[in-house]
Amino acid sequence: MTAKISPSKGSPYARILGVGGYRPSRVVPNEVILERIDSSDEWIRSRSGIASRHWAGPEETVAEMSLAAGGKAIADAGISASEIEAVVVATVSHFKQTPAVATDIAHRIGAGKPAAFDISAGCAGFTYGLTLAKGMVTDGTAKYVLVIGVERLSDLTDLEDRATAFLFGDGAGAVIVGPSEVPAIGPTVWGSEGDKSETIKQTVSWDEHFRNAGEAGLPQDSSGKVKFPAITQEGQAVFRWAVFEMAKVAQEALDAAGVSADQLDAFIPHQANMRIIDSMIKALKLPDHVAVARDIETTGNTSAASIPLAMERLLATGAAKSGDTALVIGFGAGLVYAATVVTLP
Repeated sequence: MTAKISPSKGSPYARILGVGGYRPSRVVPNEVILERIDSSDEWIRSRSGIASRHWAGPEETVAEMSLAAGGKAIADAGISASEIEAVVVATVSHFKQTPAVATDIAHRIGAGKPAAFDISAGCAGFTYGLTLAKGMVTDGTAKYVLVIGVERLSDLTDLEDRATAFLFGDGAGAVIVGPSEVPAIGPTVWGSEGDKSETIKQTVSWDEHFRNAGEAGLPQDSSGKVKFPAITQEGQAVFRWAVFEMAKVAQEALDAAGVSADQLDAFIPHQANMRIIDSMIKALKLPDHVAVARDIETTGNTSAASIPLAMERLLATGAAKSGDTALVIGFGAGLVYAATVVTLP
C-alpha cells in the first residue's frame, strides 16, 4: 500500500518582515587605500563610484556583525528571537570550515534550536538565502527565518593589488522572512556560469597557501603583515558579463513576477560597481521615480551583505518606504546570479 504524504501546513506566501544592518565603526576613505597603490581618488571614484568603505576591527567578527544586524531585523519585524525556526547565513569570509557560523548566531541571538546553516554563493548569497527562506515558509518547515549576508572582505583583500584594493568593505545585513497572505517575494531567476568561474576567484586555495609556506614562513606584504589568499578578478570580463547578461536576468525576474519597470518603486542591485548599476538602469529603462540603491559609494562592495545593507539604507533615508515594490539582483563569483521582486518591509 502506497503511503500518502500529508500536505504542507505552510503559509500560502512569504514576505520580508524586517531588515537590519551593521557597518563597522572604522570608515576608510580612498586616501588610505592610496597609501599602498599607485592610483588616485579621482580614478577610483570614476571606475567604481567608491569614496569610502567600512573595515572591521578585531572585535567586529563575522558572528558579532551578524548578531548586530540580526537583532535589528528581529526588532524591525516585531517578533521575538525564540520564534525563529531557521537561520541562514550567506558568507565567504567565515574562516572556520566547521561548524557553520549560523549555529553560533542562532544560539547567541536566542533562537532556541532552529535549523542553522551557512551558504557560499558569493555576491548572490543573500538572494540565494532569501529564496531558500521563502521556500521554508511556504512549505511549512519554518514560520520565521533569519537570513543574514555578512562579510569581512578586508581579510581577503590584497591592499597592494591596484585592480582590487579599493573595492571591498565589511558589514552585515539581515532580514526576517515570514508568512504573508499576499504574494510579496516573487519567483527567483537564478543560475550559474561555471565556465567563467576563473574571472572572480581566490588567488590560491588555503591548503596550497599553507603547504607552500616552506621554511620562510607565510608570505608578508610590504608592511610586514601576513598575506592571506585574496580575491582577484578579471575586471573587464566581469564588467561586460554584469552589464550585458545581468540586465537580461533582471528583466526575466520582472517578467516572472508580472511586474513592469514602471511599476517598480525601487531597484536594489548588488553593490559591485556604480557604472554597472547605471548600465543596468539604462538597459531596464527604469523611470526616474524608481529609487536606486547606491550604497557602494560609502560602503564598498560587501558581497553577500550588500543587498540587505542597501535595502536598509534606502528605507532609513526615506528614499523607499514600507510596502514599495523592489527588484533585487545579486551576481558574482562562480559566476552565479539570482534576481527576484519583493515587497519592502
